[in-house]
Amino acid sequence: MPFSMILSTTVEAMRSGVFIIMEVSRRLKSIPPYVFAEIDKKRQAAVARGVDVINLGIGDPDQPTPAHIVEAMREAVLNPVNHHYPPFGGTKEYKAAAADWCHKRFGFTVNPDTEVTSLIGGKEGLHNTIMSFIDAGDVNLIPDPGYPVYKTSTILAGGEPYFLPLTHENDYLPDLEAIPSDVLQKSKLLILNYPNNPTAGVADLGFFEKAVSFARKHQILFCHDLSYSEMTFDGCKAPSALEIPGAKDVTMELHTLSKAYNMTGWRIGFAIGNAQAVKALAQLKSNVDTDIFRAIQVAAIAAFKGPRDHIEFCNKLYIERRDLAVKRLRELGWEVEPNKATFYMWLKTPKGISSAEFATEMLDRAGIVVPPGTAYGPAGEGYVRLSLCATAERLNEAFDRMAKHAITFDMGKARA
Repeated sequence: MPFSMILSTTVEAMRSGVFIIMEVSRRLKSIPPYVFAEIDKKRQAAVARGVDVINLGIGDPDQPTPAHIVEAMREAVLNPVNHHYPPFGGTKEYKAAAADWCHKRFGFTVNPDTEVTSLIGGKEGLHNTIMSFIDAGDVNLIPDPGYPVYKTSTILAGGEPYFLPLTHENDYLPDLEAIPSDVLQKSKLLILNYPNNPTAGVADLGFFEKAVSFARKHQILFCHDLSYSEMTFDGCKAPSALEIPGAKDVTMELHTLSKAYNMTGWRIGFAIGNAQAVKALAQLKSNVDTDIFRAIQVAAIAAFKGPRDHIEFCNKLYIERRDLAVKRLRELGWEVEPNKATFYMWLKTPKGISSAEFATEMLDRAGIVVPPGTAYGPAGEGYVRLSLCATAERLNEAFDRMAKHAITFDMGKARA
C-alpha cells in the first residue's frame, strides 16, 4: 500500500478512535470508480454551490412508469404470497411472459423453462454474463465506444477487453474481419449493443447474420445487449439477433424493461437464447443473488401483456426533443443529423478541445452535465453524449446557456 494511503487511513482511524489499516483487493484497484457515479458527484457539488444544473448526462426516462404497471405492483405487494423468496431464475409466469413478448415482437420461439432467466436489470446481467464466461487470459470482444460495464467487468473477471472501434464512417458498426487471429484464438465472448449506447447507431438483420456467422466460425458466445429495442424513430425498427436462423446456437440476448417501460429503478430484465449460456448465467446468479422480488415480476408481466401506447407517446416526445436539439445545435455550429434510435446524441467536441475539457466547460460555465466520450472507451475521445431525458423547456434553456457563454462548435478556433 502506498504510504500516502496508509497515512490517510491511519489518520482517519485515529479520529474515529479505531486503529485499523484496510487495503482493498487488487481486483478493485484494477478498475476506476464508476464513471457515472463520479459525474453525479460533480453534479451534486455544483448543486451544493447553488448552480441550477441541467442534467443531460443520464439515460433515465423522465416520464413515469405506466399506471397499469404500478397498479399491478400495488396489488402484488398486498398479496402475502409474494413476500417470500422468489424462485431462482424467475417465476414460471414471468419467464413465459418474456418469451411470449419476444415471440410477438420479433417472431422467434424459445422454451421459457430452459432458454430464459431473469435479470436484476441489464447492468447486472451483463456483469454476470461476463463473469460466467471470461477467465484469466480470456479475451472479451467489446465495442469502443461502449457501455463501461463491458470493460470493467471483463477486468474484474481477470480477462482482457479487446476494443472494436465504432466509427461514424462505418455507421458505428464494428469490422469483425479486422480482428487479429491471435486475438480470436483467446476470445470467448463477443458483446454488441444495437440500438447503440452511446452512438445511437443501428444495425439491420444483415449485420446480425454476419455477427452470428462470425461467432459460430470462431466458437464464441455472441451476447447481444438489446436495451433500446423499442426506442426507434422515423420508420426504423430494431431487430433481434435471435431472428437469424440458427442464431440460438451461439447467441444469448439481454433485455431490460428499464427504457421501454420507464422502469429504470425497478431493476428487472431477462436473458434469452442459447440454453447452455442461459443455464450458466442462471447458475452463477443463484450463487450471488436471490432473484427479483415477486411483486416486481408480477408488474413486469403486466408490462409485457399490457398496452403499448406509452411507448408511442414517449417515442413521440423523444422525436420532438431530438428535432429541437438538432435545430439548436445547428444554430450553434454543429453538423448533426437526427438519430434513428435511443434518446442519445453523440456529438463531436469543438476542434482542439478534448472530451473531458468540453464536459468540464459545459458544467462550469453553463451548468450543464454531459459525460465525456472517453467514459465509453478510447474511441470516445473527441465526443460527448447528450441525453434527451429532459423537457423541451430545459433543453431550450441548456442551448440558451450555451449560446450565452459562447459554447459553440467553432469555440476552439478562438483558442488556436
